[in-house]
Amino acid sequence: MTTRAEAIRFLEESGCAPNVIEHCKEVASLAVEIAEKAKAAGMEVDLELVEAGALLHDAGRCRTHEIAHAVEGFRLATSRRIEPEVAEIIKRHIGAGISKEEAKELGLPEDDYFPRSLEEKIVAHADNLVKGTKRITAQDRLELMRKKNVSEDVIQRIKRLAEEVEKISH
Repeated sequence: MTTRAEAIRFLEESGCAPNVIEHCKEVASLAVEIAEKAKAAGMEVDLELVEAGALLHDAGRCRTHEIAHAVEGFRLATSRRIEPEVAEIIKRHIGAGISKEEAKELGLPEDDYFPRSLEEKIVAHADNLVKGTKRITAQDRLELMRKKNVSEDVIQRIKRLAEEVEKISH
């Protein structure tokens, strides 16, 4: 599994800005905390996979800060032979996922971007709870999205992911 040091070096060598790297470190810290709670609650969760995926979730931001950063990060990780499970976390971390239809509308490759594994869900949720390097609540995230006129369907999807992950990690 990609180690913390290898992941950070990957981000640096890919040209990610220092603020992006700091964001990734904070998301990883929170994701590991959530994963440890889920594990303590009896869930099967791969802590190393959660950390590697969270550290690399925004690798694509070295190429774009648009929604396509998830696809760019996935391509970058795949080309650098990062574990497929980590690459999938990168691809599926945006919000609480994107359907094939939404992907097409957004100009992304037509694919399903919903987080499926517990590790993918934990990283997507942790990312929603970190703005820059500051931790925020799920409610704060939903309010920020409403201010940006994000559709209520997407907001409810984020809310359901938060409820699901919080339920299994308590």
